[in-house]
Amino acid sequence: MDITAAVLTRTGITGGFEAAGALSLRTVQLAPPGRGEVLIRMAAAGVCHSDLSVINGTRPRPVPMVLGHEASGFVEEVGAGVDDLAPGDHVVCIFAPGCGRCAMCAEGRPALCTLAATHHGRGELMTGHRRLSMDGAPVHHHVGVSAFATHAVLARQSLVRVDADLPPHVSALFSCAMLTGAGAVFNTAQVRPGSRVAVFGLGGVGLSAILGAAAAGAGEIIAVDPFPAKLEAASAMGATRTVTAGPDAAQEIRDLTRGGVDVAIELAGSVQALEAAWNCTCRGGLTVTAGLPHPDARMPLNALQLVAEERSLRGSYIGSCVPQRDLPRMFALHAQGRLPVEKMLTHRLKLADINLAMDRLDDGRAIRQIVEFD
Repeated sequence: MDITAAVLTRTGITGGFEAAGALSLRTVQLAPPGRGEVLIRMAAAGVCHSDLSVINGTRPRPVPMVLGHEASGFVEEVGAGVDDLAPGDHVVCIFAPGCGRCAMCAEGRPALCTLAATHHGRGELMTGHRRLSMDGAPVHHHVGVSAFATHAVLARQSLVRVDADLPPHVSALFSCAMLTGAGAVFNTAQVRPGSRVAVFGLGGVGLSAILGAAAAGAGEIIAVDPFPAKLEAASAMGATRTVTAGPDAAQEIRDLTRGGVDVAIELAGSVQALEAAWNCTCRGGLTVTAGLPHPDARMPLNALQLVAEERSLRGSYIGSCVPQRDLPRMFALHAQGRLPVEKMLTHRLKLADINLAMDRLDDGRAIRQIVEFD
């Protein structure tokens, strides 16, 4: 079938995305779902820094590629072997699914699935196939999703059914932002009631971490970002203090907390932010990073602190989540008013405005934007 998709044909574009026509709307051919695959009609897709990182080259990916990974939609057709989804089902897309068979999946860590990492790195679905093509040549899938399109074929493992009563523009935000941000709080950091928490980087993922920290009962939540509007948004979502990002931010946090926070979570994808997060934690503190800097980025570390102060540094990919387990829990918290993810939504737009959305994201004018499809 012919679909309309936003296609990336070159990387290394670092700004002026609308002027450069970074993503072009093209007619793309989408093959039917094969065994273990599902065709969905896209309903809503979030615009995330991970998409921007592919455009500017921070996250190298093969091109041409249809971007987009934070999304929700409705099942239209299932391939052979898929018997637990049916046409009409509301689903959210998962960019880090698990195969259920590798060592990481067996340990309950599907975000680290080796099969998914291999195929997604090649621009394939987890099934090993590409179902997109243009002018007779293959087009790559973005982390098995490719949500900036009217329709998509995904591996069954890349979908979770939504049983909660949520509109698509809200459920889409759980697909990446909430799983990654709140998941880093709940799963990776295991924030306890009364804990002192600092969150660096207040995009959609960072604000999800703010919401998660509030839901977890953190006693103090310090939000850090260079943009005043984002600091204001964090205050409205549960932050108890705000600090402007800069070279003195870590010391300011240590002074405010009389020695540092228990948990610092870095979500900016910046080595400088990660260093500040490390430096603002207390003795025995934990630093969690879920940002995605350039693969060549390096961070100096005082190795003695790891031992003498029992400090910890942990990575967190998709919030260390098991989506089939964690999404229903998060939906339940949302229903109770404890994860009001829609508060971070600043723009709702059409696919034709995708490059404008990238400009807004790049210059800090937007927090979370949602592309809505008819």
